[in-house]
Amino acid sequence: MSTATFSRNQVLVIGSSNTDMIVRTDRLPRPGETVIGSDFTVCAGGKGANQAVAAARAGAGTSLIARVGTDDQGKAARAGLQAAGVGVDWVLSDPDAPSGVALILIDREGENCIAVAPGANHNLSPADVRTAAATGIFSRAAVVVLQLETPLETVEAAADLAAAAGARVILNPAPAQKLPETLLRKISVLTPNQGEAENLTGITIHDSPSIVLAANQLLERGVASVVITLGSRGAFATNATGQYWIPAYDVKAVDATAAGDVFTGALAAALAEGKALPEAARFAGAAAALATTRLGAQPSAPARAEIEEMLAKGKVREAREAPSPR
Repeated sequence: MSTATFSRNQVLVIGSSNTDMIVRTDRLPRPGETVIGSDFTVCAGGKGANQAVAAARAGAGTSLIARVGTDDQGKAARAGLQAAGVGVDWVLSDPDAPSGVALILIDREGENCIAVAPGANHNLSPADVRTAAATGIFSRAAVVVLQLETPLETVEAAADLAAAAGARVILNPAPAQKLPETLLRKISVLTPNQGEAENLTGITIHDSPSIVLAANQLLERGVASVVITLGSRGAFATNATGQYWIPAYDVKAVDATAAGDVFTGALAAALAEGKALPEAARFAGAAAALATTRLGAQPSAPARAEIEEMLAKGKVREAREAPSPR
């Protein structure tokens, strides 16, 4: 059992833990095509675990509720989380399923394609989160972070528990899927990327007005705040108090695999310590930019001091540039 201490400025993440198997290629293959890769790397990953590590390295006391197998990958995942400062009391060992695995291809521009075998992640249940909640872990969290690599019924149960405990709920709606309105109304901050925002709203995002239109639709459906991440073009954040274009940083990207997860984890850390949405989104944007300069998911999450240095010295790009049509 971990010995992490807790206070009301904690971050609690409920989600997936995977082992990422990464091959770098000159370009991504077309359907039916084989391409020759170069480097092969095995790294800790999974959206939930990535976001937990990102929040912890960004300065938040963080815990994760997840399931891993009893295999070597599960043991390594738990050890890696502990080494990053994440509380693992509720990283459960599943005797009936292997640990999750993600197969990742990354091209020379840092773009990627990913296939995931969820394994034990698929067995994370509402009962698991309710049992954890009975220990008071939700009431000690200022922010609860969710994604969609575990069953939707588990995500919904966690959102209910977080709302009942008075915690803010961040949902990173990935992998993209349609979501019930009852869930959206419990979300304090929704963090889709461009494709996920299109999936949720049915609006094709091709310029700045369409970004605003999609975000406003999500607000109208009950989400309190929306942050649409736009990769190298920054992010757009909005809530009842205003609209904010968040600049991107001018960096040389080598791997964008975990940029969205690092953004969400760092955003959670910033919100947990009381930062307002625009300031928290700028903090998260700096963390995500740093993550793209490194290979791997959890290994790419930057430390707090690195994020603050990027905020102070980093060169930003124009945030209001329209995304390129796809």
